[in-house]
Amino acid sequence: MGRLTGGDPSLLRRINSAVVLHALRGAVSPTLTDLTRTTGLSRPTVEGVTEGLIEAGLVVETVPEEGGARRQGRPARRFRFRAEAGHLLGVEIGSHRIAALLSGLDGRIIGAGSRDVSETACADERLERVRLLVADVLRRAGVARSSLRAVGVGSPGIVEADGTVRLGTALPGWTGLALGERLRRSFRCPVLVENDANAAAVAEHWKGAATESDDIVFVLAGLSPGAGSLIGGRLHRGYGGAAGEIGALHLLGREVTPEKLLSTTDEPLHPLDEQAVADVFALARQGDPRAQEAVERFIQRLVHDVAALVLALDPELVVVGGWAAGLDGVLDPLRDELSRYCLRPPRVALSLLGEAAVATGALRLALDHVEEQLFAVETTVTARR
Repeated sequence: MGRLTGGDPSLLRRINSAVVLHALRGAVSPTLTDLTRTTGLSRPTVEGVTEGLIEAGLVVETVPEEGGARRQGRPARRFRFRAEAGHLLGVEIGSHRIAALLSGLDGRIIGAGSRDVSETACADERLERVRLLVADVLRRAGVARSSLRAVGVGSPGIVEADGTVRLGTALPGWTGLALGERLRRSFRCPVLVENDANAAAVAEHWKGAATESDDIVFVLAGLSPGAGSLIGGRLHRGYGGAAGEIGALHLLGREVTPEKLLSTTDEPLHPLDEQAVADVFALARQGDPRAQEAVERFIQRLVHDVAALVLALDPELVVVGGWAAGLDGVLDPLRDELSRYCLRPPRVALSLLGEAAVATGALRLALDHVEEQLFAVETTVTARR
């Protein structure tokens, strides 16, 4: 099913199909009577649409359960949405880790996997790791690659609509990489690439700490923090996909880099050395004075960066994720500083998805793409303009 257009002669039939399919996906073995009541369509229309969806492989008639009291006459026909009619994949490509989540058309996860990768790995090596991981996840779940309807990918960097990474300093060889095009060679379905912080924001809105909020900022904390935001329930990418690049704010007058702020020596930390960062936080918790000073400097910078974005967007909720999630001393200073700077301070919470946030958001990206096709009368969170 393609997207609806005003000139489509089968517009009404396709709208009816989308309405019935949506009702089927949200119900448990409904009858034609149930679907008629739920959709408001006539029974002949619902029956005809349902038969068409069965022919398309998206719906199946369920077998009546055995046992129980038998009623006279023929039992009512019942139907269900075939989530197994296709599959979706969400992939995170990170500095140290690659992860993948597999689901049916209902978004329920049926397979997962991850692999470590060196921060110094070149683009070709990193993409080969992605291919091997995906093959392993599909094999263990017993799903054929041809069954994939869409693949979502979360990656560091500023990502253009076609999946090209315009700027990506976190991964070697990433700037200018035609990531979407490279990955499409491995799949016979659409591949949608998104900035990792944007993907995580979508994930928290779908299954995490922001399920009840439509105006949110997700902070992917790190030595070079990034942020993703939803405004009115829609992902906000900015004109060129660079919205939320708060890691560059030190260039506006705070010249000391985060790597220097968090260092306990005269040598700055490596931007991708997560273990060194964790060590500094661990020493601070143990009472090391130099580490405590370094953490305090770093938190103040992070708070400054987040406050700038909050002042611009006025979100209801700020969710903090990345490696900072779960570390002591992040939330309270953030709440205090936002109270000082903002006329209406937002709520602040830690991510509920942890390290699964980016891959989960990438999966949602794939699901949104399929829903735009199946339920073409609806608007999705991640749709591009």
